[in-house]
Amino acid sequence: MINTILPLANWGVGTAIIIVFAVVCVVLSVMVINFVMKGKKKGEE
Repeated sequence: MINTILPLANWGVGTAIIIVFAVVCVVLSVMVINFVMKGKKKGEE
């Protein structure tokens, strides 16, 4: 019954989607941290 409710039937595809989502989150976090650090450095100088 769970397989009929969830459209995710292939574990390989689900794992790939989760990995891609995690990588995107890490990249966005690094970009935000870089922007914050650059803003502080420009403010101090």
